[in-house]
Amino acid sequence: MSDHTTMRGDTSWFVRDRFGLFIHWGLYAMPARHEWMRHNEKTPTADYDARYFTRFEPDLHDPAAWAQAAADAGMKYVVITAKHHEGFCLWDSKHTDYTAMNTPAKRDLIRPLLEAFRAKGLRVGLYYSLLDWHHPHCVIDPHIGPYRDHADRATMNEGRDQRIYAKYMRDQVTELLTGYGKIDIMWFDFSYPKPDGTGKGKDDWESDALLKVVRSLQPHIILDERLDLPYGWDIKTPEQYQPRRGVTVDGKPVVWEACQTFSGSWGYHRDETTWKSHEQLIHMLIDTVSKGGNLLMNVGPTARGEFDARALDRLAAYGRWMHHHQHTIYGCEAAPADIPTPEGCRLTWNPAKKRLYVHCLVWPFKYLWLEGLESRVEYAQFVHDGSEIRLQAQDWTASHAKEQAGLKDLLMLELPTPKPDAVVPVIELFLK
Repeated sequence: MSDHTTMRGDTSWFVRDRFGLFIHWGLYAMPARHEWMRHNEKTPTADYDARYFTRFEPDLHDPAAWAQAAADAGMKYVVITAKHHEGFCLWDSKHTDYTAMNTPAKRDLIRPLLEAFRAKGLRVGLYYSLLDWHHPHCVIDPHIGPYRDHADRATMNEGRDQRIYAKYMRDQVTELLTGYGKIDIMWFDFSYPKPDGTGKGKDDWESDALLKVVRSLQPHIILDERLDLPYGWDIKTPEQYQPRRGVTVDGKPVVWEACQTFSGSWGYHRDETTWKSHEQLIHMLIDTVSKGGNLLMNVGPTARGEFDARALDRLAAYGRWMHHHQHTIYGCEAAPADIPTPEGCRLTWNPAKKRLYVHCLVWPFKYLWLEGLESRVEYAQFVHDGSEIRLQAQDWTASHAKEQAGLKDLLMLELPTPKPDAVVPVIELFLK
């Protein structure tokens, strides 16, 4: 194999930072009913462009405000949709007219975003869709897109050359990786090969050639696994679910990132009502890191270029919790396998500091039982206020309970009956 197939990006910072912002923004913010609106409603290209491309004018867009909201939430990196499945480009691409430059926005929207996030100390990534429902040479298949089951699909495909589209992708990715400074993550989306050849996979995208372009231009960059190649990727990206345990490939742990949404849509969806609660969102972050993963949480900005009130409310909730608890997330990983997780809790572990963090998703009554830790813990405290927790409950009830448990090396922490004033209280254990 050639060198680009064995090269790996720099994930050293990624596994420390743990928490990032995904941004899905495009013309689909205007209909405001899901980023797959064209697919769902089978909207013809001419109709879509006449309604939205000619009227896209995000007059309230303030890149610095987006970056500030992410930084205040405790996020350490961002991934922005340079091009989603609709084919619309947020940057000033020289390879198509279908860009923000030719809408009423009349400007490159990617450059100021990257600059604003970098100014706040966040690393930056770009999302690029392999799918394209607008490009005249992207072959229409029977699975995905507004024309997937069109009666004239075969006729519409006459003259289309997927090889031309594959080169177009390489040219655009070259633009992004040569004209916008250091890019930390390249997030491709997505392949769907089928046994009968009707889907699209690595041969349709010419993924190996695309990978070579990326690795030759920015060798350090982190790549996801959605090019449909068995090599070349750095991270696995489970989407819209929480893995039961850390992600493995061939039985070996790999670097991974759960990508999730505040609601059921990636793009701005005005009428979506299944928004997650503050508690649920914080649980998801903790759960992900406790299994050795990162969380990439999405916001879909409005057509006028703002994060709506529901998104800002949830980002602020993350920020309030992270203000006190960020060191239980940054630099942390799954706890050592020989430490059992108490009921109703999640554990994160900082190996450099030898600190174990017990996240109490369910507040226990009076005692927290920690098996196998009585001889290993030197000190315990709450994270939110630094107040001491006595290492061993001394009352008669605790002695009796410990005797009944019949376990050696059982640490019983005596806790206050009322839950502390934190969405998820965390106990910090200093190990010997």
